Amino acid sequence: MTDGPAAGPATPVGEDRILLGLNTFGDVGVNSDGSPQPHAQVLRQLLEQAELADAVGLHAFGVGEHHRKDYAVSAPEVFLAAAAARTTRIRLGSAVTVLSSDDPIRVFQRFATVDAISNGRAEVMLGRGSFVESFPLFGLDLADYEMLFEEKLELFSKVRAQKPVHWEGRTRPALHGLSVYPPLEHHLLPTWIGVGGTPESVLRCAHYGFPIIFAIIGGQPRGFRPLADLYREAMSKYGHPMQQIATHSPGHVADTDEQAREELFPHWLQLRNKLGAERGWGPAGRGEFDALCSAEGALYVGSPETVARKIVRLKRNLGVDRFDLKYSNGPLPHAAMMRSIELMGTAVAPRVAELLAG
Repeated sequence: MTDGPAAGPATPVGEDRILLGLNTFGDVGVNSDGSPQPHAQVLRQLLEQAELADAVGLHAFGVGEHHRKDYAVSAPEVFLAAAAARTTRIRLGSAVTVLSSDDPIRVFQRFATVDAISNGRAEVMLGRGSFVESFPLFGLDLADYEMLFEEKLELFSKVRAQKPVHWEGRTRPALHGLSVYPPLEHHLLPTWIGVGGTPESVLRCAHYGFPIIFAIIGGQPRGFRPLADLYREAMSKYGHPMQQIATHSPGHVADTDEQAREELFPHWLQLRNKLGAERGWGPAGRGEFDALCSAEGALYVGSPETVARKIVRLKRNLGVDRFDLKYSNGPLPHAAMMRSIELMGTAVAPRVAELLAG
């Protein structure tokens, strides 16, 4: 088995290039009468979005796992297998898989299956999850939140090596020399760790030598530079070859800055205040939105030129190798998301390449 560039995120892309991808949670939209769309309809629209992302040449398409009524994707691998049959080039992954409440062996097996169906285009992004609905749903105790992730990540790492597994822990019975099937054909499964912004999570990722993706959903992206540097230092300390560093942020692309902001704002506000009420945040307004849309903010909203320049700034500030745009934001209409995807591939991506080359 190899784990080189052909296998996905194995080495940095280089100083003059950044890969562009998309991700979504399958946010549930609304019908013309304001009623929520059926989850099945959202999933069918999601397939159209993945097909378009592939057609316009974007690097990756990821779907996140959630277990809430406002998101349609609870089984990312099933969706990715369907997307694999309708796409040809784009990498297909999760954003993220909540490893803490899943079985690491089954996660590997499902993504190995997607990899076979897609001819080697699967990748998995592992995380603890910022939502915790999966814990009571699958009979897990939130008091074990940290231990579950640490032990399951260790087991997943051993399974991913595609050698007989020897493992002991507190969260499940031990394994003594068992093998896991199906194996991948030509490489190890590309595996990312999703990080919210703590040094402990960065060091854990570096310990296993996995690529890292930072979820930057607020504040200023440049504030993550110390964590990116910590990852680089830790990878060297642990003796691992350098892997890709990526970021994920929400955004929306339209023909003009004004159009992009006006299309997104009511849906962003609805989503922001709903989550804010659940998590004890104060209510948001237009001022916070506009600040996040500014040149230094964490929302990538605007015309292709504006979004391209903001991605280039991210590349120069953090030295990242990949940027994934979370293009779905609350009940943003399907047509607006399709246009955003189209512009990301046909206008933003070539403009980013041009600016970096210049």
